[in-house]
Amino acid sequence: MHLAIHPKPTRHIEPGYHLQQTAFWGRLKKNQGRRTRAFDIVLKTPEKDSPINARTTQDSLQMGKTGPRRDILVVLRSLGPNSEMAYVPFGPELLPDEERRGRWLEKLSERLRPHLPETCVFIRYDLPWESPWAADDSRYTEEHIWLGKPRTSIREMRMNFDTKRWNLRKAPTDLLPTDTVILDLNTDRDRLLKRMKPKTRYNIRLSARKGVRVIDAGLRELPRWYEIYCETAERHGMMLNHLDYFKAALEVKSEDSASPARIHLLLAEIDKKPVAGIMLAIAGRQATYLYGASGTEKRNCMAPYALQWAAICKAKDAGCQDYDLFGTAPNPDPFHPMYGLYRFKTGFGGHMIHRQGCWDYPFDEARYRIYCASEMGGPAFAT
Repeated sequence: MHLAIHPKPTRHIEPGYHLQQTAFWGRLKKNQGRRTRAFDIVLKTPEKDSPINARTTQDSLQMGKTGPRRDILVVLRSLGPNSEMAYVPFGPELLPDEERRGRWLEKLSERLRPHLPETCVFIRYDLPWESPWAADDSRYTEEHIWLGKPRTSIREMRMNFDTKRWNLRKAPTDLLPTDTVILDLNTDRDRLLKRMKPKTRYNIRLSARKGVRVIDAGLRELPRWYEIYCETAERHGMMLNHLDYFKAALEVKSEDSASPARIHLLLAEIDKKPVAGIMLAIAGRQATYLYGASGTEKRNCMAPYALQWAAICKAKDAGCQDYDLFGTAPNPDPFHPMYGLYRFKTGFGGHMIHRQGCWDYPFDEARYRIYCASEMGGPAFAT
């Protein structure tokens, strides 16, 4: 497998499948004070010998003259004086055959290394690929409930099989959601409603009877949403992002790029007073539910259900084929901290995806271990 890496401006990143691998996301991260790099990955390999399984890349694969190709966005993040990491959010999108994933990441890491700062301690891949353990029947109960991934040592052994350096490590924390619910929007609205659980369908209709009205609000309404967001974060003990973090997402313009996207702020109002809101991203064929907040007042009006239905309809009208509800518990474990989200999101009738999560490729072993020790208490930065 001969792999070529060609640097390119981030605005020229070609459309893929995930929001986090677009020119829009690169511009957003830059506006939030981070440096970004973009590369064109080209596999100069005969098709019969290619490690890339095009069928499982959600059709994000492009074919060059010599083989498969795809762009990749890298976000550089400071870890301290003369120390940084290269973070690849939901990338690479090129998906190799299961038995060659480790070799593929090893080769890619070594090819990227000369294009990264000398102070780069490691690369972190937030892999969008579905976990190979999700297809393992032994990881399910008789009721077809997923038991989750095995212990880290087994996962690392499988990932590093047939690599030269045995250097891929499971990161201490996962940054983007590993478990999520994806809705297939390739049908009409009546069919989408029929796929939902009866209680979810009922709550959507109940919210309308209770007078919930969903509006596509603009930047001027962000402070009103942020008040609800702060209340939600405090209630659930969540990490609190600054108002400017969300303002940047609504302000960024990417229409002049090869892979634009847009963030919509949807507010649920009762008597013109906001009671809940979400941030919806639309990029190409996929829509993503990024952030949500709901107040303690008027909870019996089921505003979150109205918001999700409005987001689904908006995504469908925009031509999206999938809607990512972006994060839930991996299974219906009532003791899991995200069990409430599991019950809520699975009610909309999608299918569960279990991604592989974050994997690191260290360049500086000593400094990498120091960083991992500091990260054990939680992720050191927002994505």
